[in-house]
Amino acid sequence: MGLGGCIILIAAGAILTFATDWDMKGVNLDLVGIILMAVGLIGVATFSSIAKRRRVVVPPATPVIDEERHHHHHGSGYREGYGE
Repeated sequence: MGLGGCIILIAAGAILTFATDWDMKGVNLDLVGIILMAVGLIGVATFSSIAKRRRVVVPPATPVIDEERHHHHHGSGYREGYGE
């Protein structure tokens, strides 16, 4: 469940708890709303802790220099062979 789903759970729980006065036999809608809000808050906390771990910046590795490709030829300016 993503962040949007958690926010929907919180909103639905708040609506059931604070904005309705329905009476259902055998079901306490205030308690159901509080449970939905708690689950939504736990989901938001879990999602944000996972998102923090994803944002960890890893320093770049030191570049490896291939010594064979970086030989400089001194002389008349011409190289022996093509593509070297």
